[in-house]
Amino acid sequence: MSEYRPDDLPTRASRRRTGRPEDAQIAGNSIHGSAAPQDGAASEPISQLPKFADRVSSDAPPTSQGTVPEREPDSLPAPPRQAPARSRSDNKQPTERRSFLTRDTADVPASRGLRGFLSRMGVRVGPSQKEQLERRDIRAVSQHWPGPRTIAVVNGKGGANKTPTTVMLAAVFARNGGGPVLAWDNNETRGTLGWRTEQGPHDSTVMDLLDHADELLSPSAQSALLARYVHHQTEDRYDVLRSKPDVLASEQKITESDFDGLHEVASKYFRLNIIDSGNDESAERWLRMIHHTHQLVIATTTQEEHAEAGALLLEALQSRGGRYAELSRNAVVIVSQSDRNGTAAQANDIADGFGHLARASAIIPYDTALLKGRMRYGLLKPATQRAWLAAAAAVAGDL
Repeated sequence: MSEYRPDDLPTRASRRRTGRPEDAQIAGNSIHGSAAPQDGAASEPISQLPKFADRVSSDAPPTSQGTVPEREPDSLPAPPRQAPARSRSDNKQPTERRSFLTRDTADVPASRGLRGFLSRMGVRVGPSQKEQLERRDIRAVSQHWPGPRTIAVVNGKGGANKTPTTVMLAAVFARNGGGPVLAWDNNETRGTLGWRTEQGPHDSTVMDLLDHADELLSPSAQSALLARYVHHQTEDRYDVLRSKPDVLASEQKITESDFDGLHEVASKYFRLNIIDSGNDESAERWLRMIHHTHQLVIATTTQEEHAEAGALLLEALQSRGGRYAELSRNAVVIVSQSDRNGTAAQANDIADGFGHLARASAIIPYDTALLKGRMRYGLLKPATQRAWLAAAAAVAGDL
């Protein structure tokens, strides 16, 4: 029994109207259960052909009254769910799908001052503009860069506050961003970074690290081995690589290749290296430091000779062109009021004087916690802490 396809009926019926025998034969064989007409017999009109509904009904068993029972509506299979018809305007290029995830755009409530007090009492209050600026600076110093970064703190004049600047920048970056941060004394003439920071359970210096650089660079070396050569600052969470100020410069001379090896070790184990430089701008270790530097920081005080030495250094780098000039243009100047007699007006005047030489400048107020002895960020006044945070954020801006 051949399969009956109702959509074939009009086509095949139209062939039967031609009256040709071969057409009649084809039409007869296409109808389920009917014989082909004899030659010369009139073809059946289309209206007399059995319909699909009649054929389905004829297959059902008759009832006692001789009629075909109706099929229960609930026994019919549910029609498949179809997508709504698309109009011609829907045939355009599909747009980007909207994400089902909801972004959290709510601001963190205030935590400082009266606004912070109200937030702790259950009244949701947004942060003030001052607190928003502080949060922006914290985000800037908390980021991690795709690779190690090197910051050089420089000034050709001694006493220009290079060591306190190195210490405070290392403390701010380590306390906020986490991860290993190194403060490195690159001074071969009585560097005092080791005197102003906490000493670990050993007296190792940069020269000891240099002797074991190959060992630390081997693939099997473990980061814990570095603790033999650096001094961890337990409160401010950074490490110090000391120089040896009690020996002559000739006894701790660092060549270009020596510095490259030390920098390779530092870059392997630390995400951020902040280098306290010496005063000799012609020394091999000083020039090689500049070669590896990503961000230059000019440390100065409100004393005119310190500021002038910093400006001359930037102009000298600018005149060399190339990468030296780029470092000079992108430098950050940090002006510290290290003298009680220094005024904010003097600091502002010096910072303005560097406006055409450097990318940014920051001013640090006078604080006795920075004058002598061991330096710790937690001992600073709140205003001084905030100033160092802003200074570090300016430094991070171009890393």
